Amino acid sequence: MSYKELPKDLSEEKPASSFTLDMHEKVLNSLPFDDRRSFENASRGFIATLEPLTIRRTDGSPVLDLSKFSFLKNDAPPTVNPSLWRQAQLTTQHTGLFEVVEGIYQIRAFDIANMTLIKGKTGWIIIDPLTSSESSKAALEFANDKIGHREVVAVIHTHSHADHFAGIFGVISPEQAESGSVKILAPEHFVEESLSENVIAGNAMGRRATYMYGNLLEPSESGFVTTGLGAALSLGTTGFAVPNDTIKETGERRIIDGIEFEFQMTPGTEAPAEFVFFLPQFSALCMSEITSHHLHNIYTPRGAQVRDALAWSAQINESIDRYGEKLDVQFASHHWPIWGQSEALDYLEKQRDLYKYIHDQTMRLANKGFNKEEIAEQIELPPTLGQEFFNRDYYGTVHHNSRAVYVKYLGYFDGNPANLYPLPRAESSKKYIECMGGVEATYQKALKDFKNGEYRWVAELLNHAVNVQPEHEEARSLLADTYEQLGYQSESAPWRNFYLCGAKELRYGVPEGSVYSASEGTIRGMPLDNLFKAMAVRLIPTKVEGLELAINLNFTDLSEQFRLEIRNSVLHGFKNSARKKASTVLTMSSLNFKRMISGLTSAME
Repeated sequence: MSYKELPKDLSEEKPASSFTLDMHEKVLNSLPFDDRRSFENASRGFIATLEPLTIRRTDGSPVLDLSKFSFLKNDAPPTVNPSLWRQAQLTTQHTGLFEVVEGIYQIRAFDIANMTLIKGKTGWIIIDPLTSSESSKAALEFANDKIGHREVVAVIHTHSHADHFAGIFGVISPEQAESGSVKILAPEHFVEESLSENVIAGNAMGRRATYMYGNLLEPSESGFVTTGLGAALSLGTTGFAVPNDTIKETGERRIIDGIEFEFQMTPGTEAPAEFVFFLPQFSALCMSEITSHHLHNIYTPRGAQVRDALAWSAQINESIDRYGEKLDVQFASHHWPIWGQSEALDYLEKQRDLYKYIHDQTMRLANKGFNKEEIAEQIELPPTLGQEFFNRDYYGTVHHNSRAVYVKYLGYFDGNPANLYPLPRAESSKKYIECMGGVEATYQKALKDFKNGEYRWVAELLNHAVNVQPEHEEARSLLADTYEQLGYQSESAPWRNFYLCGAKELRYGVPEGSVYSASEGTIRGMPLDNLFKAMAVRLIPTKVEGLELAINLNFTDLSEQFRLEIRNSVLHGFKNSARKKASTVLTMSSLNFKRMISGLTSAME
């Protein structure tokens, strides 16, 4: 659906309503804002930062720019949930290079994630080289400048999300990755899971991520303030390198450049492929991303497989059992560390119980016959969990995570026959609007409810109206105003960003899209099997109906043969399965084939 830009008088931002102000006042009165432990830990070990913290591409365009966030020095404005404002201050104002303990350093806020550097005997061991090569390169150069230059001897990817691996070519070269001269270590199934998430569902996920991370919004009191998970996501050049060492079992150890690592596998928790690790000589536990200073996503609004809240809780408990009596400091791939055994254990136990509570109470209510929406309205954290800022809804929320637990066990269908075979959205919206007496009548009803602060209901009502008649400017404007107030009220950064991006779209039109293009770095490291899967989900069945096609692929740089085949309107890529009677044979290097298929070069070239 496309929109024309609304007239100026209908497209202006609105101030926070009295209902939003009342909600913020309740937040201020319900949480212990005098608890400053997070600010103390976020600033501990500070060495230096970039001033301003702006990272650019070679053409000068910004990849990340935190210079626009000075407004966060003030008290929370009426347009931001005061609890979220606190998180925004923590993630955006504590930036740069920090010492965790002697020999372990972190670069924070150069991207949405942290990059950790461990000083080995001869060089740097880098944990999670961020999302883009520009950010990771700037982070490494900054660390080398401030604490002494060292070559990178190893890169460790803690899990299969792009903000922890896609910046690898900012800290090592593709040639180092391909030759194996630098150790690249990751958990089992890392390649399969990272590429299935970012390639097979990449387009859909990318569109949603634009809204979730607020990429359409300008930093301001009425716009973008944080992602919750970190200050901001870097938008630079991405890459992918296949690991040359894999951890498969809990208890596996590696000595890397003189540093001992003990690994614990945590698959199916925050990521399908993930581990945490303990560093005995530092008494330090790295929890990757299965603990963080907020409630994480059991289901992420950008789209991904639903995660297992019960396994998540159990893996945190296993970390407590294995390392709790040994650790002096706990750090992770986002946010700031916690020092002291008792403090770290209290944090780990409450993060463990956070996910188990949501799991257990969701299924208790599901077994009583409530559907996922009814359950989400009922679950509230007990004070011992909910009063801790590190358990708040800054990223995931209790409301949507409980619905995810329901779906994990019972799927999207709630057992009501009316929901078994529903009409598509466009058709049902048309019927709803007819029953309401038309778009204008619906708008008038919504306007009355908006004035009463019933924003959730108004959003539902006007969504139908705008689906049916997007040219009804008053309805679009009121829906934008509604999303705006919901965004102002949200404690969750992704919720705020979704609402405010939605309001911007309604006011100014659908943002101009971009043609998807894979980066050279990503394509170079992508296994062929993953490329064939990506091709298969792009096949248009009406264009190949009745077609039988086989292409033998002879890659000059590989010993195996491959075959692409289309039958029954399905594309397959097979290894070591060449057919004698192929439609054609294609001979070239595997890299050039990948570059051609991804559009980085043409067949003629």
